[in-house]
Amino acid sequence: MLPRWLSLFPVVPERWESPDADWFTRALRRDHPGAKVGAVRLVQADDGTNRRARFALDYAEGSGPAQLFLKAHAPSHRWVHLRNGNLFLEARLFASGTKLPLEHPKVYLAVPDYPRLDFLLVMEDLTLRGADPRDALRPMTVEQVAGGLSGLAALHGAYWGMTASSHRRLRWVKQWEPSQGWQVGLRARIPTGLSRSGRELPDEVRNLSADRVVDLWAANVATLASGHQTLLHGDAHIGNTYVLPDGTTGFLDWQVVRRGNWIQDVGYFLVGSLTVEDRRRHEAELLRGYLEALPVAEAQRPAWDEAWLRYRQSPAYGLAIWLSTLGTDGWQPHPISRALAERYGAAFADHGTAAALT
Repeated sequence: MLPRWLSLFPVVPERWESPDADWFTRALRRDHPGAKVGAVRLVQADDGTNRRARFALDYAEGSGPAQLFLKAHAPSHRWVHLRNGNLFLEARLFASGTKLPLEHPKVYLAVPDYPRLDFLLVMEDLTLRGADPRDALRPMTVEQVAGGLSGLAALHGAYWGMTASSHRRLRWVKQWEPSQGWQVGLRARIPTGLSRSGRELPDEVRNLSADRVVDLWAANVATLASGHQTLLHGDAHIGNTYVLPDGTTGFLDWQVVRRGNWIQDVGYFLVGSLTVEDRRRHEAELLRGYLEALPVAEAQRPAWDEAWLRYRQSPAYGLAIWLSTLGTDGWQPHPISRALAERYGAAFADHGTAAALT
């Protein structure tokens, strides 16, 4: 028997092109109880790694957001997310009412649809706040990365010391581990990614076999179960960020939320969001800025030597992920994947990541 709340919604609309005004009224009821949607117009639809659509709303009664953004799973990518353990995580996070003390999109409705292996998120349309979504072809400034790290520090500090039992509302959040589900996909795709990467990767990376790249990825992920644990965004690369007109950096797409060591978010975000030159010049001061911004007692703050070692180890994660993504068709444009593989590859060579992990 399905939970009662599942019967209240057509969980994922069959067709974006046939919006139901009453459905949107129900979706907004918690935050706008006096609003009644009178008309809905599809503005934009995009079926890529997820199904996404933007709708304009007119109100017969009351008021609410002028536009909404809807997100659901694309059937073509569903099994990969299920294999990696990510299928329902973003919907569960926002359905739980968890407070995230950093800039992120407002979510009006989140429904994990277990029987249909799907989910639905009804969110604010960030374009109404002038948000500028970023990607690897438009790197951030040092100041924007510093702002993003301050946001991550606030998130991590709020859940510092997190365990499987310390936050009952989030007891379903998984510990980061190098699961076989992840490794199967990486080992299948990295050989193609390496062949597509060209001559821009440093020799320290080009001389690695695909299996060695995955083994180093697994070694890095295994370290995330030790040290200071917290709630992680889990996928904090530049393509999951945006910048507001006032310069605030925000994080979206929480499908890989995990519990683990703070460095996974910090290293992944910092290395991938800057040009190689900016990263080399400013990474130490940015890492120190994150540590200083952590709202935790001084005795609980990571020591610099430990933090720097973990940072040196962190490029193994992004290198494997983006070589794998470069080895696919239909997940990310190849220029974006190539640019990120090159950034993590440069950091891998600069910091002796293989040696740092062994």
